[in-house]
Amino acid sequence: MPQLSLRVLSPLRLWLSPSHISAGFVAVLVGYTSSAAIVFEAARAAGAGPAQIASWLWALGLGMAVTCIGLSWRYRAPVLTAWSTPGAALLATALHGVPMAQAVGVFMFVSALAALAGFSGWFERLMHRIPRALTSAMLAGVLLEFGLGVFQVLAQQRLLVGAMLASLLLARRLAARYAVALSFGTGVLVAVFVGHWRLPLLPWQLTRPVWVTPQFHWSTLLGIGLPLFVVSMASQNVPGLAMLRTHGYRTPASPLVGWTGVTGVLLAPFGGFSFNLAAITAAICMSPEADPDPAQRWRAAVWAGGFYGITGLLGASVAALFAAFPHALVAAIAGLALLSTIGNSLSAAVQDESWREAALVTFLVTASGFSLGGIGSAFWGLALGLLTAAITRRA
Repeated sequence: MPQLSLRVLSPLRLWLSPSHISAGFVAVLVGYTSSAAIVFEAARAAGAGPAQIASWLWALGLGMAVTCIGLSWRYRAPVLTAWSTPGAALLATALHGVPMAQAVGVFMFVSALAALAGFSGWFERLMHRIPRALTSAMLAGVLLEFGLGVFQVLAQQRLLVGAMLASLLLARRLAARYAVALSFGTGVLVAVFVGHWRLPLLPWQLTRPVWVTPQFHWSTLLGIGLPLFVVSMASQNVPGLAMLRTHGYRTPASPLVGWTGVTGVLLAPFGGFSFNLAAITAAICMSPEADPDPAQRWRAAVWAGGFYGITGLLGASVAALFAAFPHALVAAIAGLALLSTIGNSLSAAVQDESWREAALVTFLVTASGFSLGGIGSAFWGLALGLLTAAITRRA
């Protein structure tokens, strides 16, 4: 009997690890608070009412839950998915005057293209040609804003952010695995104590999905669908896969991109406009704070999927709850959770002297926020880094 109990309790302890749970929760918290408002704007641009906006959140939450849990479990790697924030920003301006049925047709078209790009293998072949030094530099540039954000809000909320930073550093020395969880808990306690945050009274109710029959019109497919596809692949899937590679995970790219595309096709009629690999939130679940053992960090991604499922089922209520968290608390915990990843990415970027100049260009362009043609700085950082390497490196 004692041996049987140990066999049952041992896996249970792995699943109930506070570091896994906190990493998954922080990833979802950062994802929602940083870009949910843009999704609302995109839905309103398409003429969505309150019920349809809630349905969008239902579809996005459910899709991210299924893909996070399914892909992480299948490949034993922390695979996090997300909606395309740059894509939502594009839709917020491009969908004005477009009927909702045609907008849904665009969503299905883009997801079908993503599935084709994934299962055909061309996306994986492309990623194999990008050197690790440049992908690491790109990731450091993407995440730099969050690291700087900690010290920007420190000047505004010295007690709150200072207490979070102190608790993180102390926990790193005494209990490194629970550093992020303890820092977040400290932030919540201080925010409540000084009156910066009170738990809002929200009507908790399950979201009812709203079906919209898609319509396909060549002008919207070409004028909105193709730009959305390019933006989502360049700004989400490329950094997302690079994040996995930088942390040593050799998960095949084709099924990851392919199955997120299939999920988008199925959930597009309910408002699931885009499902892609995550980069910033994925870094939280891939950090040593999530688990010292890289082979166990996939459990943090599964927890993130569980939290995404809850946000989908409760829709707008959970989004409003996340929006009520103090900005300083969210900005601080996002940056603190990513400190290790930023440091590791910078180290990998400059390690090889022959790639150092190209990696520096990639890092600076990505961190600058440079955008051209609606495509974000992550893509252009890689492009200019490769161009620099082609000019400066000897064969």
